[in-house]
Amino acid sequence: MATRLVQINMKARDDAALGGFWAKALGWGISSEGPGVTNLEPVGLVYPDPVAVCIDLVVSTEPKVGKNRVHVDLATTSAEHQAELVARLTELGATPVDIGQGDVPFTVLADPEGNEFCVLEPRPIYRDTGPIAAVVVDCADPREMARFWGQATDWTVHEVTDQHASLRSAQGVGPYLEFVRNPDPKTGWNRVHLDVRPYPGDDMAAEADRLRALGATDADLGGTDVRWKVLIDTEGNEFCLLTPA
Repeated sequence: MATRLVQINMKARDDAALGGFWAKALGWGISSEGPGVTNLEPVGLVYPDPVAVCIDLVVSTEPKVGKNRVHVDLATTSAEHQAELVARLTELGATPVDIGQGDVPFTVLADPEGNEFCVLEPRPIYRDTGPIAAVVVDCADPREMARFWGQATDWTVHEVTDQHASLRSAQGVGPYLEFVRNPDPKTGWNRVHLDVRPYPGDDMAAEADRLRALGATDADLGGTDVRWKVLIDTEGNEFCLLTPA
C-alpha cells in the first residue's frame, strides 16, 4: 500500500479569481467541482498522473497570517525566461516580497492573495519538471520529513541532509517535493497543504492506519463530516488522505 502526492490545496478568499491567476501563471486548464472550489491541472492531463501536482483552491474567510509553510517554486529554462516570467506574473498581479531571502539568484513573489512563491533561476535538475519545479515545505527536521513522507508515499527520496530533503515520483516525472529547514514555528492551520491519494482498489481506512503507524495523527475537525481523512504529519502539518483513485 502507498499514497501519491496528487495536488496541493490552497485556501482563497476568492477561489475563482486566484484560480484565474494561477491558471495563467502555469498555462493550465481551469474547472470547478462545485461552488467555492476551483481546480487547476494541465490541459489534457488524465488525473491522477505524476507528471503534475495539481492545485485545488477552496474558498475560506480565514485571513492569511505570516509566511506560508508550503509554497511552490517555478522552473525556468534561461535567464531571459526567468526575467520574462517575473514580468508576466507581475502584470497578472504578483508582487515582489521580502521574506529575508537576501541576495539570491531566484525571485520571491506573492500572488494576489499574498501567497509566497519563487521563480527560480535555471537549474538543470528542474529541466523536465513542467512549470512547477518543486512543492516546498518548511520544516524543523528535513531528515524526519524525508523518513515520514518517503514511507507515506511511494515517491523516491533523492537527497537528505540536515538542511534539505527532496523526493520525486518513482516514475521520475513531475515536480519534486522538498523539505527545507526553517526555524520559524508553525502557528495555526497551514493555508496551503498537501493532498495524497491511495491507488485504485486500496482500502482507505487501512491506509490511514498505516500512516498513523508511521507517526501521523488525526486532525480535530470539530465534528465536520467529510469523505476524506484529515491527518497531521510528524511536524504538525495537516494533509488530506483522499479516496482511492
